[in-house]
Amino acid sequence: MGHSARHNDMRSHSDLSNSHTTSADTAAAVTPRRALLVLLAVIALMGVYLVGATRSGGLTAAASTGTITTSSAQPSTTGGVGGPGITVSGTADVAGTPDTLRLDLSVVATAASVTEALAKANGAADAVQKSLLGSGVTKKDLQTSGLSIGPRYDYTNPGAPRLTGFEVSESLSAKLRDLGRAGDSIGKAVGAGGNAVRVNGVSLNLEETGALVSEARGAAFADARTKAEQYARAAGRSLGGVVSVAESVAKPSPISMGGADVLTTAAKVPIQPGSQNVSVTVTVIFSMN
Repeated sequence: MGHSARHNDMRSHSDLSNSHTTSADTAAAVTPRRALLVLLAVIALMGVYLVGATRSGGLTAAASTGTITTSSAQPSTTGGVGGPGITVSGTADVAGTPDTLRLDLSVVATAASVTEALAKANGAADAVQKSLLGSGVTKKDLQTSGLSIGPRYDYTNPGAPRLTGFEVSESLSAKLRDLGRAGDSIGKAVGAGGNAVRVNGVSLNLEETGALVSEARGAAFADARTKAEQYARAAGRSLGGVVSVAESVAKPSPISMGGADVLTTAAKVPIQPGSQNVSVTVTVIFSMN
């Protein structure tokens, strides 16, 4: 009996020990799995939280951006391109009479030597200048514009051209501001230089344009305002102040005349200057009330 009891006790202890060992092994095997499941659950919860926070922040940013855009799109209190204003252009042309005649001429002389040819050209040019000065042309309006010296050849025998002398050409430009006397002044100058004179060209120009531009500027602005007022009435609004003004001024170009015509007719009849236009275009931006 005692032996049997001891045997049973030992058996029970052995079973208990085996049971404890199995439980420990089981716990050791389950713990990593549970840890993994817990870790996955935590990661999932964090992901949900981050997605929710991002969505919330995105909506806030979008709403904020929408507010800024709406604010920047509010009408400006200053008129301008794309703003609550009217942009119009006005143009005006004012005619004026040319006040200056530009004379371009030259004297040409030939001689057997350079020295002789230059002396002859200088004498003719000096006579022309004195004549123009005597006709009222000022020294500041008289200018030597060119000088050329070159040999002259006889090409009768193409194989052996023969030097015959030298040619000197002196060019002169003059501004004649008294158009009533211009024809007579040119005729006298040509006569003073004789056959050595060549009239290269004459042009009429309107130089004093200050008063004409001022007049055209006022007329162009008035034209722009008239247009703006018409548009404002059509829109059921009233015209406000001027926001900006830009202008473009077109001055006349010189009117060229043939040199040969002037040479044959200037001494006989007065030169008719005609008229030239000064044009001003303004672009004006008006605000509206």
